Amino acid sequence: MTNTFPEITTPRFYLRQFTDADLENVFKGLSHPEVIKYYGVNFKTLEATKEQMTWFADLEKNNTGIWWAITDKETGVFYGGAGFNDMSQEHKKAEVGMWLLPDYWGRGILKEVMPTIVDFAFSDLGLHRIEGFVESNNAKCKSAMAKVNFQHEGTMRECEVKNGELISVDIYARIKKI
Repeated sequence: MTNTFPEITTPRFYLRQFTDADLENVFKGLSHPEVIKYYGVNFKTLEATKEQMTWFADLEKNNTGIWWAITDKETGVFYGGAGFNDMSQEHKKAEVGMWLLPDYWGRGILKEVMPTIVDFAFSDLGLHRIEGFVESNNAKCKSAMAKVNFQHEGTMRECEVKNGELISVDIYARIKKI
């Protein structure tokens, strides 16, 4: 990864580095019951959300991933976040993730942003495989993964505990076309 944070634009969106000014929006998203229902991270206070902001910076600093704030290209309105973690240069792979504020669901943001960041991972980060782990009960996310050309590879049954319950996780992947 480079010393300069890679900003990305799509026809409608500007993907940029998270800043301290995003803290309230990150908290708004990662404390919202509908966002965190199937998401692995959540915060109960603005102060605790600062951990997430530090995590974004640490991923980049440690070369283990990169996350972008998704904003409107024209107005700068904050929509959510997308990026990669658990990046392995040795194995040329990373895990993809994305979350949006509920007011912006159903507007085609995932369908526009996800292929763009995946292409970036293949071309600029030198990755060959992008993985997505989706809770098996999350039908909307599973449908979205298929729409952006991720292939379902299988289900890890009862592999994690969430809220005291065993849950299953589906594995999706996209491989770089050679």
